[in-house]
Amino acid sequence: MLERYFRLSAHGTTVRTEILAGITTFLTMAYIIFVNPAILSDAGMDFGAVFVATCLAAAIGTAIMGLYANYPIALAPGMGLNAYFTYGVVLGMGHTWQVALGAVFLSGVLFIILTILPVREWVINAIPRSLKMAISAGIGLFLGIIALKNAGIVVAHPATLVTLGALTAPSVILAVCGFIVMVALDAKRVPGAIIIAILATTLAGILLGVSEFKGIASLPPDPSATFLQLDIAGALQVGLLAVVFAFFFVDLFDTAGTLVGVAHRAGLLDAEGRLPRLKQALMADSVATVAGSALGTSTTTSYIESAAGIKAGGRTGLTAVTVAVLFLASLFLSPLAGTVPAYATAPALLFVACLMTRGLAELDWEDVTEYVPGVVAALSMPLTFSIAHGIAFGFITYAAIKLLSGRAGEASPVVYVLAVLFVVKFIVI
Repeated sequence: MLERYFRLSAHGTTVRTEILAGITTFLTMAYIIFVNPAILSDAGMDFGAVFVATCLAAAIGTAIMGLYANYPIALAPGMGLNAYFTYGVVLGMGHTWQVALGAVFLSGVLFIILTILPVREWVINAIPRSLKMAISAGIGLFLGIIALKNAGIVVAHPATLVTLGALTAPSVILAVCGFIVMVALDAKRVPGAIIIAILATTLAGILLGVSEFKGIASLPPDPSATFLQLDIAGALQVGLLAVVFAFFFVDLFDTAGTLVGVAHRAGLLDAEGRLPRLKQALMADSVATVAGSALGTSTTTSYIESAAGIKAGGRTGLTAVTVAVLFLASLFLSPLAGTVPAYATAPALLFVACLMTRGLAELDWEDVTEYVPGVVAALSMPLTFSIAHGIAFGFITYAAIKLLSGRAGEASPVVYVLAVLFVVKFIVI
């Protein structure tokens, strides 16, 4: 049955290889079941309910990717978008987390509509590559400052805005050691380097008396605190349209980039470099986002960590189904998730930040009209503590520079329309 459904022989793989690949992918991204509830709980959401929502959203999205699109790609709530949800929309703008969930829901519905209609490729291709790369890097910088703050390395200062924290504090020392161990393990290509370092840092903290051990396994927590608590009507306010767009925009290009990049490594692209069954893959992502918002978590997206499973031999949806089953099994690890402190997850945030910031290297540094808007977008995200503002400043700068430098034809009409809309937003709202 598995052979017929997933066409294993045609992809040159076996059931054993696919299952091992699924386990490998899961280990590389399992940190999300600890990190996501920690981030969203800062927005006032119930930790246990978000833990359940994280596991279920990941399982649903990954299962759809495996069964419907037949790709070895796993999904889970996206890093960066969860930080924007908490620190940008809720704590920064003052909206409730219910309204923020409503915005995530609307972005998912918009994604579904775009996937069904034949305009998806047009929209993706209309956005300059420099801005795509800069947005990814900017999210990395945004995660970086959050990571340093959670670790206690960076603290607020009335005169300089930020300054150095107490580096001799036990939690800070543990966070620094955890980060170094994490990177070293990854350099040695140890599967699950991130999750191993998180658990090792947590254990060290417990043994030193810095944090408390709450257990390992139990029945799943009650999900009712976040289930169907989204406020869609509140998210339809004019002032939140930019937030909906930010969730949608980042998810769209993050997903497209991840799908193409991972598929390229797996040799799944066709002769023209296109991804077969792209519509099915994007549908899995968008449906998972809608389902995740209903369950109580931020945007669910495809994970670049899927490349680890592909490197282990995964080539079909059976790899993804294996990951989905493991996320369901993780529902019984809520006490362990509650044991993991912020100083143990901060290294994971910083490591992911380092990975994402490399997008700056792909800017065209020979063309000032390309790299300047990119840098403006990337820097604006951490310094305004908003992904949406970074995207807006990037588009406005790009359009203005191209127009005034006599190179207006190099930008798509979509860029100018979005730039004008962003200007209107800052003036009116």
